[in-house]
Amino acid sequence: MVGTTRDLNLHVYNTAEVAAYYAELDYLSPCETVLFEMFLKSQMNILDLGVGGGRTTPYLSALAARYVGVDYAQEMITLCRQKFPRLEFQLADAANLSAFGDSTFDAVVMAFNGMDYVIPDESRLRSLREIRRVLRPDGILIFSSHNPRAILVRPSWSMKKVDDLARRVVGNGTVFLLPAKIALTCIRAAVAFVSSAGATAVRLIRRLPTRAFWQGEGYLIDSAHGGLLTHCAEPDRVRAELGRLGYRLLKVQGDDYPRESSLYITDWYYYVFTKAETPTSRVSCA
Repeated sequence: MVGTTRDLNLHVYNTAEVAAYYAELDYLSPCETVLFEMFLKSQMNILDLGVGGGRTTPYLSALAARYVGVDYAQEMITLCRQKFPRLEFQLADAANLSAFGDSTFDAVVMAFNGMDYVIPDESRLRSLREIRRVLRPDGILIFSSHNPRAILVRPSWSMKKVDDLARRVVGNGTVFLLPAKIALTCIRAAVAFVSSAGATAVRLIRRLPTRAFWQGEGYLIDSAHGGLLTHCAEPDRVRAELGRLGYRLLKVQGDDYPRESSLYITDWYYYVFTKAETPTSRVSCA
């Protein structure tokens, strides 16, 4: 059943509409920026797995001595080749990196939770073994993964937008500007709290009945693009799995950086691992 659903996931990513959506994205999140700056060095050989529409390509390719973007969706690869005709892109499954030799890359990046769509479990494990094989000694793996226990949604709003609206309503430099800001902030905060409460209720209904929530690992249906089967795991599970496969954890960072991460709030985590000398049967989660 999972294998069939994965084929449906691939069908979604191969549609022109979805591929075009990813091709329009051109940013790095604050979390990605800080981790890339911290762990990726100039003149590395970098493999960008699950490259999608090339969102990370400008940053990573500018840094790399050799850059290769890989995706299993032909539509994504076609668009990347059109956008970046001088760069190297290959159609391949993350669970089969036979196109690359042992110890070829200094770093492998799998952003935007791409690892969560390498399913079923056997394929994800093969992918992690293949990544380890193509990494050089002490090579770096950076990837993100959904958190199944993220059930609380923070209220948020933009104070800049509130300020801009107040100035449009009462004008600059008037005695009414400060009272307008206070009133609009109160209104916007109330709307944000109601909205976050509604979103939290939806998550509670969807996730509390699932095994993924209670066990800290499993599969959920992501509503994106009409619904995608998505693997998710909390940090302790990720640490343990990769430790058994021969990786050593360097850093865990919530996608909500620079805010403080919380197991029941943070939507997904970024992980930085290095290739250990030999696989181990146990791993410390301290």
